[in-house]
Amino acid sequence: MDKKMEKEMNAQINREMFSSYLYLAMAAYFDAESLGGFAQWMKAQAIEEMAHAMKFYSYIFDRGGVVTLDAIEKPEGSFKSVQEVFEKTLDHEKFVTKNINNLYSLAQKQNDNASLIFLEWFVTEQVEEEKNALDILAKLKYVGDKGQGILMLDKELGARPMPTLASLLGQVTDEAGA
Repeated sequence: MDKKMEKEMNAQINREMFSSYLYLAMAAYFDAESLGGFAQWMKAQAIEEMAHAMKFYSYIFDRGGVVTLDAIEKPEGSFKSVQEVFEKTLDHEKFVTKNINNLYSLAQKQNDNASLIFLEWFVTEQVEEEKNALDILAKLKYVGDKGQGILMLDKELGARPMPTLASLLGQVTDEAGA
């Protein structure tokens, strides 16, 4: 693996881990507001982001590179409203999309077909991530930040299944956890 690509993918590990940390901070905000469904959704999101970091981690080693971990920035933890949280979620996902696109462009410039194929999954994933945030924001604009509509949306988002890191990474484990 080219050293520049290795460096940029290591930076993406940090960004994905920050994303996980950010969504966990958002979950904590929702738990503190007694909005367990929103918290559940964000906790599932945090696990997904950690899985994304681990995909980059494994890929770097698979290509003979070295993983270098940096400090994770402290995320914002207080918010004014449910809508603000999802506006920040959308902004953050757009930031991640921009960085995935930059990695993809670098792979194109380097004629690194293996990285292009690897990154295609992330390009598609980012379309889904932005769509999810947009859909929730659209619903929040209809219901506002208080009352029965928020409680109904809280219930809807709480139905999101909690993934495991192993399931997201496509690993199969037996009942003993081996």
